[in-house]
Amino acid sequence: MASTTTATTLHQQFRPPSHPRAPRRIRTYPPTIRFTIRATAASTSAPAQREAEAGVPWGCEIESLESAASLERWLTASGLPEQRLALEKVDIGERGLVALKNVRNGEKLLFVPPSLVITADSEWTNREVGEVMKRYSVPDWPLLATYLISEASLEGSSRWSSYIDALPRQPYSLLYWTRTEIDAYLVACPIRERAISRIGDVIGTYNDLRDRIFSKYPDLFPEEVYNMETFRWSFGILFSRLVRLESMDGRVALVPWADMLNHSPEVDAFLDYDKSSQGIVFTTDRSYQPGVYILW
Repeated sequence: MASTTTATTLHQQFRPPSHPRAPRRIRTYPPTIRFTIRATAASTSAPAQREAEAGVPWGCEIESLESAASLERWLTASGLPEQRLALEKVDIGERGLVALKNVRNGEKLLFVPPSLVITADSEWTNREVGEVMKRYSVPDWPLLATYLISEASLEGSSRWSSYIDALPRQPYSLLYWTRTEIDAYLVACPIRERAISRIGDVIGTYNDLRDRIFSKYPDLFPEEVYNMETFRWSFGILFSRLVRLESMDGRVALVPWADMLNHSPEVDAFLDYDKSSQGIVFTTDRSYQPGVYILW
């Protein structure tokens, strides 16, 4: 294979932010809008129909507790400490983490060790693929999107197979909508322009990766694995689950188990690395009674 150090020309949207006070949580769209769209259009809309039919050959249904229970067993065996939270189906019809005991305002939960966190420095099971991506200096976002696809395609051979099996096969995402559908269903919605821009950024980034890297190494990046459909999936996962860990030099990361928390725009809690416990902790902004699901 030819050696090169040429950097990819990727969309600015997916370059690592340089602002020192960048938000900890990287979100695509406000969760309240997400649920409203699905509730009002799910029975009749083309986008909802395609969300039910489209997908990738890995992952699970978004409400699957079986795959999430397998994830918890693997995490526990891999070093996740005993939890004060349990994974259950919550009243919005999805999975969520609920309190097993009384939780105080300001209490620290989860304590996920860094060894169970996915970052741009994570080891690739297919080392050749990882070496090529790093040789081209691919920024964190598209690097992680490609990493997810690479690990998912290896199924049980990947260390992260239990995590990937617990990820939704079809994440909630406007990345799957056509421009016609966006114009029809988001005609008066404040996220319309953002949705159009985000879709264009993802398509442009995939095209850059395909033209500059994948096409040069077809044996490592076969099109049946690395294509627009799988990149919609991986970016959809990143937009809904990626966090910025300020105490780890602002590194962006996927934090298994912690990303089972449900979102609320009214919550001011956050995730970050805790030096004293040497784990990724979730600090609550309110108290919770047993059986109540924790919001982020």
